[in-house]
Amino acid sequence: QVQVAESGGGLVQAGGSLRLSCVASRRPFSSEAMGWFRQVPGKEREVVVIIAKGSGRTYYADSVKGRFTISRDQDWNTVYLQMDSLKPEDTGVYYCALGQRNGATIDSSRSFWGQGTQVTVST
Repeated sequence: QVQVAESGGGLVQAGGSLRLSCVASRRPFSSEAMGWFRQVPGKEREVVVIIAKGSGRTYYADSVKGRFTISRDQDWNTVYLQMDSLKPEDTGVYYCALGQRNGATIDSSRSFWGQGTQVTVST
């Protein structure tokens, strides 16, 4: 069983920054990706950004392009999400995932997920 754990959430004012970290117990395979998703009450979980292991390519949601940046350590054990210019609509529980890449997202049925970390952006 692969373990995934997020950290770094918190409360920040609009316009501020936060950095999330995600540690996985193994590296992704070449067909897999690691990424960040978020969910707010009453809505479906949505992809924020993923990074593909095979190509290193990143796929960002339009809503975060230019504000969020995904990065990783050299060994692919840890990925980070730098979130700048935060908006109230970025509020939600942020989840990290490792699993089979499916286009610009990760297949939820073939993946491992963390418990999530709360991000709250106040006005």
